[in-house]
Amino acid sequence: MNTRLLLIISLLALVPAPSRADPINLDTATIADLQAAMAKGTLTAEKLTQLYLARIAAYDETGPNINSVIFANAKALETAKALDAERKAGKVRGPLHGIPIVLKDNYNTFDMPTTAGCQMLDGSYPPADAFIVKKLRDAGAIILAKVNLSEFAGGGGIMPGSPIGGGARAGGTQPSSPPPTSDSPRHGANIPGAQSSQGGLTVNPHDLTRSVAGSSGGTGAAIAADFAQFGMGSDTGGSIRLPCSACGIAGLKPTLGLLSRSGIVPLALSFDTGGPMARSVYDVAVALGVMTGVDASDPASQASAGKFETDYTKYLKVGSLKGARIGVARDFFGKDPETDRVMEESIAKLKELGAVIVDPIKLPEPMMAARMPILMLMIGSEFKWQIADYLATLKPGYPRDLTELAKKAADPETHYRSDTKRDGLKRNDELAYSLSDPIYLAAKNQGIALIKASMVAVFMDNKLDALVYPTSPRPATVTGRTGGGGGMGDSPTGIANETGCPDLIVPAGMTKDGLPVTISFFGLAYTEPKLLGYGYDFEQATHALKLPKYTPALPSDTISN
Repeated sequence: MNTRLLLIISLLALVPAPSRADPINLDTATIADLQAAMAKGTLTAEKLTQLYLARIAAYDETGPNINSVIFANAKALETAKALDAERKAGKVRGPLHGIPIVLKDNYNTFDMPTTAGCQMLDGSYPPADAFIVKKLRDAGAIILAKVNLSEFAGGGGIMPGSPIGGGARAGGTQPSSPPPTSDSPRHGANIPGAQSSQGGLTVNPHDLTRSVAGSSGGTGAAIAADFAQFGMGSDTGGSIRLPCSACGIAGLKPTLGLLSRSGIVPLALSFDTGGPMARSVYDVAVALGVMTGVDASDPASQASAGKFETDYTKYLKVGSLKGARIGVARDFFGKDPETDRVMEESIAKLKELGAVIVDPIKLPEPMMAARMPILMLMIGSEFKWQIADYLATLKPGYPRDLTELAKKAADPETHYRSDTKRDGLKRNDELAYSLSDPIYLAAKNQGIALIKASMVAVFMDNKLDALVYPTSPRPATVTGRTGGGGGMGDSPTGIANETGCPDLIVPAGMTKDGLPVTISFFGLAYTEPKLLGYGYDFEQATHALKLPKYTPALPSDTISN
């Protein structure tokens, strides 16, 4: 054999033999992975929907009984088949074509009940989809289910406290108790997250004795447990971000007004926003771009004109953190050693990725003292009046305001399934401030202005691109089916609502007990492109997402490609 032939043979040996593409694992697949498989013909929307329905059947309804689903969509497979037919005919609507999702049950859906978790709204079919639900459907998303939440997203259980003192309540009475503090159970430090009279209690798939934290806990548990590709939550004081942290997934509380709130049951419109929750920053970015746009029915969204994007994936680049000035908000450390350990490792990783770390950043004391009383006063007051506006859109036979809700909950004939909520509805109705009360107006105008100005000053003075902190200073606390407390108090999440600024959550690691810890990337208004880039860069370097131990992969979850 001559030398030339030997050389050719040796070179050929270095070329890898042709092989089939690596299979796709359902729990780690991004929307891009799924779309590539559907374009190739190795996956269909119908098959993908069946895979997710199988996981719901195995883990939500039986097995560990995560109990995240309130209403299943009986037409999900029919919709999937129709979308497959469209694809076969050459029509692909976009990146969400054939992608199964879940919605928090405070999003209006014309074809499924919307109850906000309240049994007194059982069977209520709104007249139309919420603005962003219609956008999702038009983009080809398949709604698998409506999922559980804290009833009314926490409304009726939050009591208004005064940051100023004095003042009459709506009914002319004086405050009967001191205003809540930042660790008071009244504002959610000790609530179990997704618990409602309609849906019962949702438990954490990482640990069935643990809380799913904020009111979007049904979405958080469902996405962590891999029941859908992504889900929609709503956030008024942390209700997207705390469940993301408790369940170990990614999510975004966007700039106020970037997404329309029309058709989402209100809690407090000064702070309310919807937002995506997913297992990857990529999926968060895809979902966000599909839903942006000005809605004439939501004045807040009109401020986003000329500022929103329809494709945020173009900002997802490895290397995004290089040169970025990232501040570390130390006010929210020191509550749990394992959370702090994961955060310190995360900060070291940010530095390794080229970020300029500005540490420590201490937030102004006046802002820190005022933030929770202002937030809770406004939420408790706005809920009373704004829930009435929503109830007025429903068909006859349902309560029309908070007073009627409270009376019906107290009626033995209702068989209302939540003693705590019954008391909360009554107290909120009695003690809420009028929206013309000087106390409420002072909180809304002067108080919120203080918080906004304080945060802008922090960014300007330190020349920051973003601020990071643990989304929750503690892992998910014990509650679940054992009773006891829940939620995750002392979190800074309310600051993003009061400033209207975006907050991106990314999995950062696990405690030694197997509980998730997430890092928040906070920025000024409309800086979602930068935050998504930073979060993606961090995510690709750490790959901290973990499938919960109580909802492991099924044999069918591996998709040939």
